[in-house]
Amino acid sequence: MSVRLKKPLILFLGLTLLLTGIFFLFPINLFDGIIIEQRGMQEIVHERPLSLSYFIGLGYDQEDMEYIKDFYLTGKGYAMAFIFTLGFPFLLAYRVYLKQNANL
Repeated sequence: MSVRLKKPLILFLGLTLLLTGIFFLFPINLFDGIIIEQRGMQEIVHERPLSLSYFIGLGYDQEDMEYIKDFYLTGKGYAMAFIFTLGFPFLLAYRVYLKQNANL
């Protein structure tokens, strides 16, 4: 294992940046969300998986947003985003930390 991967803090920060970059730059519809569509006077609510890239304006065309009034993550979607971007890197870094201290 390289020296960089043996340092838990560097591993945590690097993996967090990598996963955050992937989820915010590529349109991977993974996180539970709600899309509110406005057609005339009728408002339609769709429960769909959303990508984090939608929130920074990547991954969709402006024509796709013609009738969309709003979209947001649900509580489960926020929890999934937290776990994928911070939880997994923390667990991996913590495992490396515990392995280092077990050998002392």
